[in-house]
Amino acid sequence: MNSIKSKRIGSRALVYILLLLGVVFAGFPILWLISISIRANGEVFSSPPSFLPKVVTFAAYFKIFQSPEKIRFFINSYVIAIIVTLVTLFISMLTAYGFSRYDFKGKKIINMVIIGTQTVPPIALMIPYFGLMVVFKLYDTYGALVLTYLALTLPYGILMMTGFFNTIPKSLDEAVLIDGGSRLLTLFRVIVPISLPGIVSTGLYTFLLSWNEFLFALTLTKSNEMATVPIGIQLLMGQHSYEWNEMMAMSFLGSLPIMVLFLFFQKYFLAGMAAGSVKD
Repeated sequence: MNSIKSKRIGSRALVYILLLLGVVFAGFPILWLISISIRANGEVFSSPPSFLPKVVTFAAYFKIFQSPEKIRFFINSYVIAIIVTLVTLFISMLTAYGFSRYDFKGKKIINMVIIGTQTVPPIALMIPYFGLMVVFKLYDTYGALVLTYLALTLPYGILMMTGFFNTIPKSLDEAVLIDGGSRLLTLFRVIVPISLPGIVSTGLYTFLLSWNEFLFALTLTKSNEMATVPIGIQLLMGQHSYEWNEMMAMSFLGSLPIMVLFLFFQKYFLAGMAAGSVKD
């Protein structure tokens, strides 16, 4: 019995040690980022390097908050990410409900087309999207980024929500319809509350993609007034010098929304990813 208990204690200790190493490995870059952001720019490459700054200063953060241009970067990112997330969720729920509850001609073909869009590298779509935005006079506007991001997030959202709706019995719909309810009432009053984990996981993915996207934001905008946070960080890279502490400060502030969202909605995200696989 003692040997069995000692083996269990040893195995648990090994698991905890591995988890601790994983936390250190994943968290060290974030801690190093914060450390650089609260030191003077001239101390970044001091020799020998030190993890803790010699003098703690929040000058980099003050520069960001006192700059209307840099605040504009965050406003642009929030506006675009929130619009894309809300529109993606709304359209995905309506479309997924139709795919989940109705059988119609061409359903499998449409599903294959949606899945096929996920196999195309986004960089291959850059020139076509650029041409479209110029033709429709949307270049360097919110509309260019919102429409482009919707094209990237909607297929994923539809697939995720369809798989999640497929796990919900159709008898719930029938019960509401018998009581005189409509399909929209069934969707938003019955199906949506049950599907909250799937909705949250889809929303988090959509917000993350819209918030962190760099390539299309760089290609489809030209003015600093339309730049997002990733572009704003890139603009801090000067021709002859880099504001490393300010770059790290903006990177940390840009990471906060994602960390906060995952912190509060972690259980819904994990449940949605586990249950939202595509099913026939």
